[in-house]
Amino acid sequence: CGCKGIRSCLLCEGPAQAAPPPQGEDNFTYCPATGLAKGNEHSEFAGWAFPFPGVFLMEEFISQDEESEIVELMDRDDWKPSQSGRKKQDYGPKVNFKKQRVKTGSFTGLPSFSKKIVAQMKACPVLEGFLPVEQCNLDYRPERGSAIDPHFDDWWLWGERLVSLNLLSDTVLSMSCDSKDPIQLFPTPSTGTGSFPAGPPGGGSAARRVPSARVSVSIPVARRALLVLRGEARYRWKHALPRARVRQRRVCVTFRELSAEFGPGGGQEQLGRELLEIALTFRGRPV
Repeated sequence: CGCKGIRSCLLCEGPAQAAPPPQGEDNFTYCPATGLAKGNEHSEFAGWAFPFPGVFLMEEFISQDEESEIVELMDRDDWKPSQSGRKKQDYGPKVNFKKQRVKTGSFTGLPSFSKKIVAQMKACPVLEGFLPVEQCNLDYRPERGSAIDPHFDDWWLWGERLVSLNLLSDTVLSMSCDSKDPIQLFPTPSTGTGSFPAGPPGGGSAARRVPSARVSVSIPVARRALLVLRGEARYRWKHALPRARVRQRRVCVTFRELSAEFGPGGGQEQLGRELLEIALTFRGRPV
């Protein structure tokens, strides 16, 4: 397997440790219709909610036939072992995030089948001006114990919007926050409009404050849905996929844009321009 450090999978743990350790369920669930994280029925926060900005979901972003074609094309190339029971295909520059170095040598661009996907993204208002410079395909399977730990994506090279296309099975992301700042909860709106009975956040005696570390939010993502994380969902909340939630094969296609440092007027504008020129040829092979 490709596991390193504290990360592991069922392949390296062996049969004696095949059963994953019990994990607590998230105590809130994101509602895309209202933009609220609502307390789950059997949690201590049932009946409470708070605004959860920075999440955009579009269901049925591609058709079932398009999904089948994309996965078939992916499976023609090798999947390389990755950490925590995942396999991956990378289409992007070679990056040393610790030393903040980028090399373009082996980077040949995004794959040809992504050209249509990127064009369809332009119909999403939240993706105006989105120019992907990297694509990472991740393959999750329950027999390998696939998972991904709570983490932030790098923000030295990668820009604000993280875009993922979820294929082959429904999934549920888990969002957690290490901030010491409290979260202000309000009674769950009963109107379905997303407005709070006590008024907008920041006022009203019905509010309740809890430490951020006690809060975790599930984001259900349907098969063939497009998910965008930006703003607070990108920079304040870590995202993860626990092993117990991978019950059948799932393929995640994640696109990343460049940070301002590599954009117009940034310190590495020239390198950013070079990376984009390569990426958008759509003639890439996995690196």
